[in-house]
Amino acid sequence: MPKEASTQERRHEIFDSVQRSGRVSVAELSQTFGVSEVTIRSDLQMLADQGLVVRTHGGAIPAGRLSPELSLALRRQQQPQAKDHIGAAAAALVGDGDAIWLDTSSTALAIARHLSHHRHVTVITNSLAIANELADFPNLQVVMPGGRLRRETASLVGADGLDYIRQLNIQKGFFGAHGVTSDEGLTDVSVEEAEVKRVLVGLCRQVVAVLDATKWGRVGVASFAALDQIDIIITDQDAPPDLVAQIQAAGVAVHLV
Repeated sequence: MPKEASTQERRHEIFDSVQRSGRVSVAELSQTFGVSEVTIRSDLQMLADQGLVVRTHGGAIPAGRLSPELSLALRRQQQPQAKDHIGAAAAALVGDGDAIWLDTSSTALAIARHLSHHRHVTVITNSLAIANELADFPNLQVVMPGGRLRRETASLVGADGLDYIRQLNIQKGFFGAHGVTSDEGLTDVSVEEAEVKRVLVGLCRQVVAVLDATKWGRVGVASFAALDQIDIIITDQDAPPDLVAQIQAAGVAVHLV
């Protein structure tokens, strides 16, 4: 049997194993298929890139069985290429001297990684991961609101901690979401996160949603921005054309990257 066919067959069997077991380890798969752990990691990464599994430390779990509220570490591994492209396009909208809001989404983290060459930008965020990402760049000022630590998203939540933020002039706010629809607008699976985002949507002069193609048509438990509050949506080329057309008809600019 040709090597390529063998590789495809092995990956198919690995996917079936993940679906049956709910969790697999690199070490076990290496023994089962008689290949190196490096090969298994490559197989799992390929399946993860296709959105079929989610990589974990030492293995993988099924993408379809994940809780809607993924930890940040797992969310970073979903649609990484699309999020990087969206992050680069969003960062290009930031001008030197701007004050911007970045939320706790993994796509907002991708934006932060493209801000290193900006000058005199104030980044306001409740994301500990973003604050840590930007800590080594003296050309960027990071401002964090107070609040209660929410471990699932490595963030500070609670509307009471936003009093200082209300005094600032924020040019642009970048918001990830669990989903977007024409009726519900932008939604989140966490009521606490949505509460913070709802306040910030009202404080930002320009609201930019950053959403990969998987978020279109999905609805979370709490809405935080109606369509008439959104100026721009940045998404990838795989976004469903019919839903994109609906959003554009409502007056929202959609940038496909």
